[in-house]
Amino acid sequence: MTRSVRRSRRTLQVTGSAAAALLALSACSASSGSGPGSGKASGSSASSSSKPSGTVTVFAAASLKESFTALGEKFEKEHPGTKVALSFGGSDTLAASITGGAPADVFAAASPKTMKIVTDAGGVSGTPATFVRNQLEIATLPGNPDKISSLKDLTRPGLKVVLCDKTVPCGAAAQKTLDASHLRLTPVSYEQNVKAALNKVELKEADAALVYRTDVKAAGGRVRGVEFPESAEAVNDYPIALLRNAPNAPAAEAFVALVRSAEGREVLTEAGFLQP
Repeated sequence: MTRSVRRSRRTLQVTGSAAAALLALSACSASSGSGPGSGKASGSSASSSSKPSGTVTVFAAASLKESFTALGEKFEKEHPGTKVALSFGGSDTLAASITGGAPADVFAAASPKTMKIVTDAGGVSGTPATFVRNQLEIATLPGNPDKISSLKDLTRPGLKVVLCDKTVPCGAAAQKTLDASHLRLTPVSYEQNVKAALNKVELKEADAALVYRTDVKAAGGRVRGVEFPESAEAVNDYPIALLRNAPNAPAAEAFVALVRSAEGREVLTEAGFLQP
């Protein structure tokens, strides 16, 4: 055998060993997670780690009570292990609590003006989004014994009418509507939120109240609703936002997403809210 033939054989053996090593490296690489299967597993792990958990605290306008209670239950059902803690009240009171340091994850206000209180204080993460609108309606006693059929009827002498305080969105909307109609009205009381105003009629402590159409609908047969065209002068936009210091931001984001989803819109529309 010549020297050149022996050299050729040695070259082939080395090349064969290198190829085997490359194949082994390839197999190692695939099993260690660089292939398509591993990308899927890693995505699944990331997704499971980002699942909502724990308590999400939501501060929401009083008029959202029924719809947000339903959405809270839906959220807990869709995300086992979570809890939605809802706090309802006048939007201005809630905004003051948030800027005062109350721990909350989400704020849903009944007007951009009250949301701006929190935004201006640097308490919002991102940009608030309008998710629904609401319109005023007159709530009367069942059967409407005083035959109220218009906004002007509320100015009748001797009629006990309740309004929301002017600092809260339902009160500001009522005042704007009255001003646009050139009507003056002296209520028997100003209430701190729309539910309190409606409650006066339900308890027969007032003959009528200017509240939201959603609240009239939620009250069922306990009151009678009277629509009036001037309500179009003051339709309220409702913004929602994730709060900057949210203790549970992942769950908060998921709750906001539910509110703004098709499922959320269905619940809110059923409650009488208007789409933005």
